[in-house]
Amino acid sequence: MWWTVAGLAGALGVALGAFGAHGLKGVVTDPHLLEVWDTGARYHLIHALALLAVAAHPARPAWAGGLFLAGIVLFSGSLYLMTLTGFRWLGAVTPLGGLCFIAGWLVLAFARSGGGG
Repeated sequence: MWWTVAGLAGALGVALGAFGAHGLKGVVTDPHLLEVWDTGARYHLIHALALLAVAAHPARPAWAGGLFLAGIVLFSGSLYLMTLTGFRWLGAVTPLGGLCFIAGWLVLAFARSGGGG
C-alpha cells in the first residue's frame, strides 16, 4: 500500500509544482505567495520520497507513513490553500504538518526490522 501512496503523492507533488511554476504566474501576483507554493511543493516531494522509504522498510512502519501523509496534507496543503485564497491564517496550520514530518522521521529512525510500528 505505501508504495502506491508514495507514487500517487509523488505524481501529485510534481503536478502541483509544475502548476505553481507555470499556471500561477498570471493568477497570483504576490511573489511571496509563489514562494509559499514552492515551499509546499518541495516538502510535498521530499515526503513522497520518505513514503518510499516506508514502503521499502522491512517493518513497513505504518505510523511513519501516516505521519508523512498527514504532514503533506497539513503542511503542503495549508501552503497551497494560503496561496490560492490569500488567507494568511492558514499559516497557523502549517507547523502542525511540520510536527507530523518530524514525528514521521523519528518513527522511521527507530522502526525495527522485526516489528511493525
